[in-house]
Amino acid sequence: MAAAPYNPWRLSVAPMLDWTDRHCRYFHRLLTRHTRLYTEMVTTGALMHGSHRRHLRFHAEEHPVALQLGGSEPAELAAAAKLGQDWGYDEINLNCGCPSERVQRGAFGACLMAEPALVADGVKAMCDAVDIPVTVKHRIGIDRIEDYGFVRDFVGQVSEAGCRVFIVHARNAWLQGLSPKENREVPPLRYEAVYRLKRDFPALTIVLNGGVTTNAQIAAHLAQVDGVMVGREAYHNPWLLSTWDEAFFGDSPFALSREDVEAAMVAYMEREAQDDACPWYPIARHILGLRHGLRGARRWRQIWSDHRLKPEPPRAVFALARSAWVAAADVPATEFG
Repeated sequence: MAAAPYNPWRLSVAPMLDWTDRHCRYFHRLLTRHTRLYTEMVTTGALMHGSHRRHLRFHAEEHPVALQLGGSEPAELAAAAKLGQDWGYDEINLNCGCPSERVQRGAFGACLMAEPALVADGVKAMCDAVDIPVTVKHRIGIDRIEDYGFVRDFVGQVSEAGCRVFIVHARNAWLQGLSPKENREVPPLRYEAVYRLKRDFPALTIVLNGGVTTNAQIAAHLAQVDGVMVGREAYHNPWLLSTWDEAFFGDSPFALSREDVEAAMVAYMEREAQDDACPWYPIARHILGLRHGLRGARRWRQIWSDHRLKPEPPRAVFALARSAWVAAADVPATEFG
């Protein structure tokens, strides 16, 4: 696959609540140098009234990394965006796509698509407050509104406020009657609506999100839009990320084995325990897909997930997992990787 001229949003991993924390992003960065990473959604209320360090700290290795905000009040969004810039993030992203009822009660997420003027005010306030890009992640519609004009007018109005990058989940968000999980699966994917946005707004950066699971699909979408964002597949099958720098950024082939990456994460667990008193198991949960699809992977995951091993140091668990993998996979230890 030939790489196109570099753009910062060519490939990214989606913000995923309870998943893409700083430990997950550190792991993903071991697998890809160029892919853009996103935080979990952080609400403006959490930043106005909570610990900045808890919500904003990240590792320098994570760059390029974007902070996703949830909120709707322009002044609060501006203050939160300024905090994000001060903490060193490369981008501020506004969540206009999450359909959960809890998020709706906070008057943000996908329900904001019904109020493009309010979104535009928030975007302008953030653009005025920071020098880094302000982007918006949204759906192609809400509820049963499938008229392309709805999302076209939303993008048009918000772009006039200063947003130049739109990350478009190619499904509607049904605000009533579906869980967040169902909202990622039940409303049909309509990629043509995203392609049409790129044709209608050629000067904007349009990134497609939703249902992407293979490099072939990524390449096909990149023929129509500027970038692709991958969500659940990147989390459950993270080894896929190790192919992206070569396939989509023209970089050299990935040189590490799975064991190399696992060992690097063990070293990271040890540093986090020393520097931040963080136990290894909330970190290990993010690497459980590292051997996705390989023989013996289930037994390997069981070791890293065994609550009885929590008192053990991570290097000891690593050794147990290695032994379990070799035995379950029925391969020579020298081929472990």
